[in-house]
Amino acid sequence: MQGQELLQSLLQATGETFYMVSISALVAIALGLPLGLLLVMTGPSNLLDFPQLHKVLGAIVNTGRSFPFIILLVVLTPLTRLIVGTSIGSTAALVPLTLAAIPFFGRIAETSILEVDKGLIEAAQAMGCNYWQIVLKVLIPEALPSLVLGITILIVSLLNSSAMAGAVGGGGLGNLAIQYGYQRFDVAVMFSTIVVLIALVQIIQFLGDFIAQRMRKR
Repeated sequence: MQGQELLQSLLQATGETFYMVSISALVAIALGLPLGLLLVMTGPSNLLDFPQLHKVLGAIVNTGRSFPFIILLVVLTPLTRLIVGTSIGSTAALVPLTLAAIPFFGRIAETSILEVDKGLIEAAQAMGCNYWQIVLKVLIPEALPSLVLGITILIVSLLNSSAMAGAVGGGGLGNLAIQYGYQRFDVAVMFSTIVVLIALVQIIQFLGDFIAQRMRKR
């Protein structure tokens, strides 16, 4: 692959990767954060104290996290085809990426929220705050720096998984590396995609750490 063609392919593949990672991350955060809150609040001696529901949710999350992503890609092929009409391409990769990311971020959110000082929760209860007020004014604001770091981990994990999705025609940088770099023995393509992936991870991690640090100072 020539220089100009390689650059154009890298730009297109990077755009596809951004598309997959951003959409799946947004959905995972939107559904995983409430899941994490439920896991915390239904735990023993917590706000809702519903151990049966806590066990069920925990089992669902553990089951969702136990599947290796490459197996999940194959298992979810019929569902992916049903939802988006195809099992190949960047849009098709959104289904397994999102379903894998929701329980993953749910656990991250649970861990972050559990770090909140229980004294703050007790103080809010003593002031007559209801569940929603405790969640919105105590739990989430206090856990926010840790949640930002968790979101950073989520995005990096999705970036790695999106590259893996290239093995089954998922598009993005992984597909470029496998289809043109590995199968056609083009070292330049393989090396370039690796460099781009490393650069993206470094940038994402730097931004996540920077934002979390600024929040802690506030």
